[in-house]
Amino acid sequence: MNFPISGQHINPVYLIVVGFVIGVFGGFFGVGGSFLAGPALFIAGMPMNFVVGTDLAHIVGKSIAAARKHQTLGNVDMKLAWIMVIGTVIGSELGAQGIQMLKRTGKVDFTVGITFVVVLIAVSLFMAWETLRTLRSQAGKPKRPPRKDFSAFGYVSKALQRIHLPPTVDLPTSGIRKISFWIILLVSFVGGLFSGFLGGGAGYIRMPLMVYLLGVPTHVAVGTDLFEVMISASYGTFSHAMKGNVDIMVALVMHTGAAVGAQIGVAGTQYFSGPKIRLAFIPLPLIGAGLIIYRLLTM
Repeated sequence: MNFPISGQHINPVYLIVVGFVIGVFGGFFGVGGSFLAGPALFIAGMPMNFVVGTDLAHIVGKSIAAARKHQTLGNVDMKLAWIMVIGTVIGSELGAQGIQMLKRTGKVDFTVGITFVVVLIAVSLFMAWETLRTLRSQAGKPKRPPRKDFSAFGYVSKALQRIHLPPTVDLPTSGIRKISFWIILLVSFVGGLFSGFLGGGAGYIRMPLMVYLLGVPTHVAVGTDLFEVMISASYGTFSHAMKGNVDIMVALVMHTGAAVGAQIGVAGTQYFSGPKIRLAFIPLPLIGAGLIIYRLLTM
């Protein structure tokens, strides 16, 4: 099938299957799925600037479906999500401007590709270390309910919550009595920066940051991130569309599979504890990194 906006010929079945798989993962892990969607589009031959913009467009629709389901399960901290939108939008615009600068140099594919690989590998290695350490610390202790959360890295989030730089906010849905508004803003800004520069909702960055730095329970981080991604990806899509980086037809074809997959993924979160959700997440960024490396080596 020809997609005239990006000038690419891509099998629509491939796009639907990719969308479905990403929908399942996105609903389960609370991420936009750009760690797989971006590499999947890149390996199909799409230029990286279109990969970034089109991935954002497809994520909007999928995140709406998944976030609504998570909200019915009580996994969305609306107050936290709306605060994070502020930092995410600012960071996303700066990231998108970075893509524009690279387009003028002609080095956008290589630079973004290498950055993507480094980030994905770093996220997987850190989460593997933390999750395995957490599970070992719980070995032999009474079994916890499936939705109970705990982390060996929890002392960091507790230390950050003690920094009462005004204004401070309380987040009852996340079980956080008081945390500085500026810490939330910084975390969301970092996620937005990666979203604008690497594409997608950058949930592979923001979800771990919410758990490890803010101290948000994994189930709530999953649902809240999807809601926040829905808002921020909408802005990112508009920004990239204005810069000519979005193939909306590719995004719509992918969404037909993603909408179904997202419902399946959300339902699965009810049967796993926080550490096990994080453990299952670890291989996925590595798969994305492998796809990008393969494409860079065969260009």
